[in-house]
Amino acid sequence: MKEFVTAHAALAGWASEMPDREFLLQPVAGQLHATTFSEAEDQARRMASALAGLGMNPGDKVAILAKNSAEWVLADLAIAMAGLVSVPIYPTASADTVAYIIGHSEAKALFVGKLDDPDAIGSAIPEALPTIAFPYPTTECRHRWQEMIDNAEPIAAPNEPAPDDVMTILYTSGSTGRPKGVVISYRAYAYGCTAALDVVDFGTEDRLLSYLPLAHVTERMALVGPSIYAGARIFFVESLRTFPHDLQTARPTGFGSVPRLWVKFQAGIYSKIPPGRLRLLLATPLIGRAIASRIRKGMGFKDCMKFASGSAPISPHTLEWYQKLGIDIGEGWGMTETSGLSCANIPFQARRIGTIGIPLEGTELKISEEGELLIRSPGLFTEYFKQPELTRETFTDDGFFHTGDKAEWDEERGGYRITGRVKDMFKSAKGKYVVPVPIEARLSANPLLDQVCVLGAGMPAPVAVVVLSDAAQHLPKENVEKSLEATLSDTNGHLESHERLSGMIIVNDEWTTENNLLTPTLKIKRDDLEARYRPIIEKDRSKPVTWESEL
Repeated sequence: MKEFVTAHAALAGWASEMPDREFLLQPVAGQLHATTFSEAEDQARRMASALAGLGMNPGDKVAILAKNSAEWVLADLAIAMAGLVSVPIYPTASADTVAYIIGHSEAKALFVGKLDDPDAIGSAIPEALPTIAFPYPTTECRHRWQEMIDNAEPIAAPNEPAPDDVMTILYTSGSTGRPKGVVISYRAYAYGCTAALDVVDFGTEDRLLSYLPLAHVTERMALVGPSIYAGARIFFVESLRTFPHDLQTARPTGFGSVPRLWVKFQAGIYSKIPPGRLRLLLATPLIGRAIASRIRKGMGFKDCMKFASGSAPISPHTLEWYQKLGIDIGEGWGMTETSGLSCANIPFQARRIGTIGIPLEGTELKISEEGELLIRSPGLFTEYFKQPELTRETFTDDGFFHTGDKAEWDEERGGYRITGRVKDMFKSAKGKYVVPVPIEARLSANPLLDQVCVLGAGMPAPVAVVVLSDAAQHLPKENVEKSLEATLSDTNGHLESHERLSGMIIVNDEWTTENNLLTPTLKIKRDDLEARYRPIIEKDRSKPVTWESEL
């Protein structure tokens, strides 16, 4: 185990070593505003003092409800400096979820930043709760960031916590039921960040773009946290609309995303160069290298050497496709309960495509007799907040955590392979279990598909519910059907009889966080999809590929 160092102590070290180096770079109205290491430490220490001035006592909870920004990171550091406990909330959370987390966590104050619908969220915030507005348009707040910074002296002695003191409570995205509060200690946070840093290998010359929700463990402990420890620059995006421009501005040397966005990037390329033509161009050595280089530059990846995907399984076909562009995406695995990244094919090895690689240093993995992946590491959470019984149930007697993921060791590829979620499995009417994830991965190899979910609990045979990609929208209906029928036939040819799909249904609406079919980290909500589409999947279908509009 490495020497225990807090993130705010690491920041203080960089502020002393290179005070004038840019640390946080925030676009505002198209202009990039830079905060140096010394300015960042000064602002965080002033906000820590200001929080104490609001009557906060050590151990009190302070929530953060905002999209990513420089102030989000500074607020998080200030909370730790003041000896308080941070409670991040997804900026896409519903008013009901916001109200629940504020109440359940017993938050004594709330930072509020950029939100899509601040008026709706404002109603969920208790009137008596002290609120602090980041310097962006948001819901009405009692205090303002800049005023508090200007009127406070830097805290004289930032908190020096014991390793097992509580640093933060991370509420899970809640794919089913109420979100759970995952209690993370300073030791677990430090381990998660520094163990990730060992594999991603950020340094002071690296540039990273923070755009996935900082309320999620991956962004906070596999990108921003390691960047603080490494002294790297962190860029932010101004909005979804400005994302392509902000990506070009940052010119990141490392970039991580979720499978859904990697597929979106692929679709964007196909919209400019049809798949067949691109395949031919890339197959020509000299032209292929030039085209691949041009595509990487157009995506903002001219200087990028480190790529990663996480949060959900990504199709091996997608990884192999990116390889042809010279983009080697290392797949990683982790959970909120494990303080983020715990196993990874990073640095990237082509032979490990289709696996999550090997455990990070200090992490132990094993597979139970039931096929479930178990983990033990210094990064494990302390408890589920206010849920002692659930906490006990999730640990074995020898300290391993039940991940809920089914996995197996792939000897040929030299890595662990996730085969599905224990809770995602379902029984068909034949009484046999169907594991949907590997089937979905095989179907997703077809570039005409953007989203795929295999359903069928209690049915004679499972069925694939799918959303078409942008590329498919411009093709004749008969061409789409022909391609998907071929994919369906090929997939069924690799499945056991009880797993074979009865068909594929093309649905009308994309699955989003707004219609509550995706979590904030863009994972599909199987229970909600099942509830929504059960009436149509149970209807008689005469064709292998059917459109929702035909049912």
